[in-house]
Amino acid sequence: MTWQSAAGIIQPFSSVMSGLLKLFNSRFDAIDLRSVELLSRLPEDRLFWKPDAVETDGEPHSCGELIIRSAAAIEQTFGGITRRLWDDPFEWTLPEELADKDRIAAYLNEVTAARINGFAFFKDEAELSRQIPAPDSLKTIAEILLETVDRSSHLQGRAYGIAQQFVRLRPYLA
Repeated sequence: MTWQSAAGIIQPFSSVMSGLLKLFNSRFDAIDLRSVELLSRLPEDRLFWKPDAVETDGEPHSCGELIIRSAAAIEQTFGGITRRLWDDPFEWTLPEELADKDRIAAYLNEVTAARINGFAFFKDEAELSRQIPAPDSLKTIAEILLETVDRSSHLQGRAYGIAQQFVRLRPYLA
């Protein structure tokens, strides 16, 4: 059996996927959908527009950068879980590499595919309690997934905040 993700990717769906795995998968799917929808609403000329206000790290970020960073957090997590490769995908997610909406959309699809492959890696819900070496310490897979949903959603929320300065958007509560 297959089903179509929010980003439009056809993926296998195991009927034995547990409630907690389904919950995590649905949260990541919601992040995917919100990123695709936000990207579609952004004018191309505002994709990398930066607000005048300086953020706490000293550098303002654009909506496009934050959408990319939100997806990169997911890519990093599933690279770490499936291949123990915890590198930040910084180099191939630079605005110079993903310079327009089409390239960003293609990257979002790649990240969705990596996440789908990552969920196929889990045999059952017991996998979520397994500890693996995360970038800085041993953590359960559930902890890693929860932190990633949180970090990715936070970055996405910041992107929405910037976009609301030039596009009429309603808060997305899904």
